[in-house]
Amino acid sequence: MSATAEQGAIGAAAPLSVLRVLQIWSRHLTVFAIPLTAAAFVWSGPHPWYTAPLFIVPLAIFHWLDTRPRFERRQPLESIPAWPFDQLVYLLAGLHLVILAGLVRLFSHQAFFSLDMLMVVLVVGGASGFSIITAHELIHRRQPAARLLGRLMLGSVLYEHFYTEHLRGHHVRVGTREDPATAHYGETFREFWRRTVPGQFRSAWALEATRLRDANTSFSIPTLLENRILQGLFVGWGVAFGILALFGWTAFIAYLLQAFLAVRLLEVVNYFEHWGLERSGHRIRAADSWDTYSWFTYYGLVGLSRHADHHMAPARPYQQLRVRDEAPVLPVGYVALVDMVLANNTEFIRLAKNELRTRQLGPFSSEAGREAAQREDDRVTRKSGMATFLGDLSPVIRRTVLPGLLLLGVSVGAWVEANSAQPFFGILLRNLVIAGVFAGLLVGRERLDQRVQNGWISWGCAFLLLWVIGAGLEGLIG
Repeated sequence: MSATAEQGAIGAAAPLSVLRVLQIWSRHLTVFAIPLTAAAFVWSGPHPWYTAPLFIVPLAIFHWLDTRPRFERRQPLESIPAWPFDQLVYLLAGLHLVILAGLVRLFSHQAFFSLDMLMVVLVVGGASGFSIITAHELIHRRQPAARLLGRLMLGSVLYEHFYTEHLRGHHVRVGTREDPATAHYGETFREFWRRTVPGQFRSAWALEATRLRDANTSFSIPTLLENRILQGLFVGWGVAFGILALFGWTAFIAYLLQAFLAVRLLEVVNYFEHWGLERSGHRIRAADSWDTYSWFTYYGLVGLSRHADHHMAPARPYQQLRVRDEAPVLPVGYVALVDMVLANNTEFIRLAKNELRTRQLGPFSSEAGREAAQREDDRVTRKSGMATFLGDLSPVIRRTVLPGLLLLGVSVGAWVEANSAQPFFGILLRNLVIAGVFAGLLVGRERLDQRVQNGWISWGCAFLLLWVIGAGLEGLIG
């Protein structure tokens, strides 16, 4: 049954029972999975070196869920009340502030050269990236208070200009060459990242300058204070430097790291949401955005999977977004796609090209476009054949010298951070033992996986052994 047919079957405006509303609402509680993991991390620390990596486990489960063939294509029930779903959005906004407060508290006590700082990249950065989704939902609301809250959340990741560029730029120019947030056919994420980040800021500044010129006849200090881009910069960086002044460099760097990772994840999502699509005409179509049918992305990421309908009706709340059969479909959910783009961009591009070719979208919608696509494919093929710096190095250097230099650098940093209160060679020996434990567990996990052919068993055994060995060595290496 098509999504359109399903709407006729279950989308009727008949009154709903409280039990039915609760049943639908309870599925959306999945939105708390990622932020609660981050909240547990920051408020349970500082962690021993063997405990911090355990917070990867929930993220691995979310990734696995997002690749399962469990789809959500049912259309929303139009008669469902909005207020229970609105409360989830505001609770998520509050939880974001709780996570940031816990982050600052954690790194008021934890050292910079610690595995906790590495987990900021994976756990807190991921949760802050998720919070941009919540902020995105809020800035599309009509209520001024909701929009202001969304802007404050964007300011907490030092990217408040997204408010201006997204609403007045991206939604107007999506699918065109004028939109810095639309990834071109054949464009790698690295190329997109370098183009979109400065491009979106320049676009937001120009849009705001135009708004102020239209509202004011002369340039003045009051006019300058009305500039939303400057407001975002002052508030965002004001908080950041306030953390530096009150809590120190370690908390400040952790705060900057979560902001950078949040923006990085946002732009990965921007990258695949419109990759290779080209708008024909002035009217925005459902075929100008990619959708996914992943159950976890729909319920766990505030309805983000139905991006095509969001562009058709930007003010529509997340629980009312509809499936659009005309939209191209991403191979897996957003969590898994982020990993694919960052770790194996070539595979994403291959799958996206196949989908566009099958649906005759993007450059495949015309003969001239197909010829242009072939030229772009040839360019990418030639470029991918060029060796990278790391590719020029021998495997021995990559596997021994580079990790050795990293280990030495971390040890020197920890020694300096400790104000030379601990002997350097003691710190180096400790880090060698920790690195040896991780290396041994990874090798053992690979061998176990070859025997049992089950990643859950092999990784589960590796994490269990990490905790057992770490707890046993705690008294020896600290």
